[in-house]
Amino acid sequence: MTAVQEQTGSAIRPFHVGIPEEALTDLRRRIATTRWPSRELVGDRSQGVQLATMQALARYWADEHDWRRCEARLNALPQFMTEIDGVDIHFIHVRSPHADALPLIMTHGWPGSVVELLETVGPLTDPTAHGGRAEDAFHLVLPSLPGYAFSAEPGELGWDVRRTGRAWAELMRRLGYTSYVAQGGDVGAGVTDAMGRQAPEGLLGIHMNLLVTALGGPQPADTEQEQAATGAIATFQASGSGYFLEQATRPQTIGYGLLDSPVALAAWMLDHDTDAYYKIARAFVDGQPVGNLSRDHVLDNISLYWLTGTGASAARSYWESYGAPAVAAAAAGPPPDVSVPVGFTTFPGEIWRTPRSWAEKSYATLAYFNEVDRGGHFAAWEEPDLFTEEIRAAFRPLRRAPIPVQRA
Repeated sequence: MTAVQEQTGSAIRPFHVGIPEEALTDLRRRIATTRWPSRELVGDRSQGVQLATMQALARYWADEHDWRRCEARLNALPQFMTEIDGVDIHFIHVRSPHADALPLIMTHGWPGSVVELLETVGPLTDPTAHGGRAEDAFHLVLPSLPGYAFSAEPGELGWDVRRTGRAWAELMRRLGYTSYVAQGGDVGAGVTDAMGRQAPEGLLGIHMNLLVTALGGPQPADTEQEQAATGAIATFQASGSGYFLEQATRPQTIGYGLLDSPVALAAWMLDHDTDAYYKIARAFVDGQPVGNLSRDHVLDNISLYWLTGTGASAARSYWESYGAPAVAAAAAGPPPDVSVPVGFTTFPGEIWRTPRSWAEKSYATLAYFNEVDRGGHFAAWEEPDLFTEEIRAAFRPLRRAPIPVQRA
């Protein structure tokens, strides 16, 4: 369903999105023939994604959403494909017009994609055009995780966050970047954490907005903030982690529905966390988006999963990184500590608000920590300006002399 605009025979190939019209026709047909469940028997999301939300989403998706607008937006950016360790990796690579820009590789999560990061491209790469300073500019690399969107599905086991982290280091090497920084949230935070522990040559520092180590064992619960975070994690594990358990243990099972029904895919993707769900539901039911979580932006992301047929392969990434293979890897011993400087930003609507003490416990090299006053799990998507400011602040101390770009 996609096309490579040009193949040069080199390691890095230009890429162009081109979804056939018949795929969009089929999408609308499937939405129209959805078999709906009866209405939930509660007044909140405790039984799952609410019928009114999904029917409002389906109506807008079938009648008003314009995929071609999203496609044009992607194609307006420099996109590429390169094979790493046997898997074709799709990525966006936007060079800053400022010579002293710092290379940054930024990784999305699930149920996200590069779409959730698009609003940050301009401010990060060309800050002077967005009220910033030239010395805060980045050369930006946005890869699609293996098995997500336009990146190919791995044909063998082993593509967990650590292997992806090594692939990202190879990608930055191919692009000619001898020094760079990395950022991630959700699954992207797992990849970025892994890169910090691997400490590949040239990695100057990392920044995350989800503390992936918080689920690895008991955390301090002495202060009011620590107790609140502990309670939020307990609530998530008791009543909000169904998607996580299914994808970490039986991704193939849920994959059949995700590939067969666009409405089922959309419901599965919306049922992620309470804060994001209610913000998205408000956008569809009331027409009042919170931040940048508009109906069109949400459906751009869901459509990308549907049109690339990656619902199942994306779910498998949880099995690789958090299922049986991860349990076996943990039994072999703890990973090395992170040796590069770490930045962390906690957003109030995240599944849990990470206390500074938890970040310090996880990262002895914590060099930047900040709590902001708005935004949630999809921080870059919901509050791109605030997110951009956090990235600038976290990496400002790590900037060095101009770094050459050799390719793409």
